[in-house]
Amino acid sequence: MRFQDMARDDLRRRFASMKDEYEQIKARGLKLDMSRGKPGSDQLELSLEILDDVSSKSGAKASDGTDCRNYGLLDGIPECKALFAEMLDVNPDNIIICGNSSLNIMYDFIAQCMTHGSGAGPWMRQGKLKFACPVPGYDRHFTILEYFGIEMVNVPMLADGPDMDFLEELVKDSSVKGMFCVPKYSNPEGKTFSAETVRRIAAMKPAADDFRIIWDNAYCVHDLYDEGDILPDVFKECAKYGSEDRIIEVASTSKISFPGSGVSAIIASDNNIAAIKKRMFVQTIGHDKLNMLRHARYLKDLKGIKEHMKRHADILRPKFAAVLDAFEKELAGKGIAEWNSPRGGYFISLDVLDGCAKRAVELCKNAGVVLTPAGATYPYGRDPHDKNIRIAPTFPPVGELKTAVALLCLCVQIAAAEKLLEE
Repeated sequence: MRFQDMARDDLRRRFASMKDEYEQIKARGLKLDMSRGKPGSDQLELSLEILDDVSSKSGAKASDGTDCRNYGLLDGIPECKALFAEMLDVNPDNIIICGNSSLNIMYDFIAQCMTHGSGAGPWMRQGKLKFACPVPGYDRHFTILEYFGIEMVNVPMLADGPDMDFLEELVKDSSVKGMFCVPKYSNPEGKTFSAETVRRIAAMKPAADDFRIIWDNAYCVHDLYDEGDILPDVFKECAKYGSEDRIIEVASTSKISFPGSGVSAIIASDNNIAAIKKRMFVQTIGHDKLNMLRHARYLKDLKGIKEHMKRHADILRPKFAAVLDAFEKELAGKGIAEWNSPRGGYFISLDVLDGCAKRAVELCKNAGVVLTPAGATYPYGRDPHDKNIRIAPTFPPVGELKTAVALLCLCVQIAAAEKLLEE
């Protein structure tokens, strides 16, 4: 029964009963963390053989003869470029292989736009700057923009991606310099941009000539099921409209192999690759080629990546199922929560009753379960409706996860009952 339809006396009794249950759980002294989308230790074990693939027996030379122990190859070794090219269906010439962090690539690109621009002079000399931010979205994107003092404008996420009517109107303002997005299995909602959305992004006519979209393709091969979502090729669409320079794509093996010791890549147009390599020549001698070689030898090709990711999916599916089953059992039909059922990625997005997200997260924390802070999925940490909670089910073992989600469901109900009884 919907909480909103219950008689007030009945809701008060339900609330008192839930509070008693909450105090009993709180007394157990739980210490569980679901705050970040980290792979579990069982997932990390899947990739240990990567560490064995550069040895005296196999040698440390890349396919072009480069000794990966030495200086050279600013933009990465050929076999690692080929691996990302197959994974992302792009030309190897349009790839630069970097270190372990795609977040570092994104920060660095914004920094170089601020100081040196991206085709139209340094951003820092162009007055007030704005970025379009699909919401709910990835908190680390927002943190980068806030650090550089770039104003963030919320763009609502629809079922097939950002609200394109809103976005197309927004970019008519020349102070809007770009957009961050996660186009496949978005963080946190798990949505994938439709073909029409990708086409309209490619066809947009921003007022700013140096408008750039950071295409954070973090979950490009992170399907939970055999039939995953299909993300249309943004560069092929851009080629139809001459807008290839608009896209800066990043990807990594962070949740394929080791988050702290993986390989990342920039994928961009000929013009952007040339500009980025020019900067990198000043910035670095090159990234860890031995790590590139290890990954290329272990993963081999797209088939190898897909086989490896199926093993990840086998570990993750029960965890996602545990969360979704609990939501269905404890929250469905009560009028106080909605959630998505993603087919890939690393998160589940839970929308609770307006004004209740912070309270639900606080109740969980006080009982020993740490969640992503409410508001984190919006710029400046301000969810205008205080309703979205990002659920990260990947790190805890299934048993701990079930305990944590049971508490979360209880806290969502307590927060909703409190609010309704106050009205």
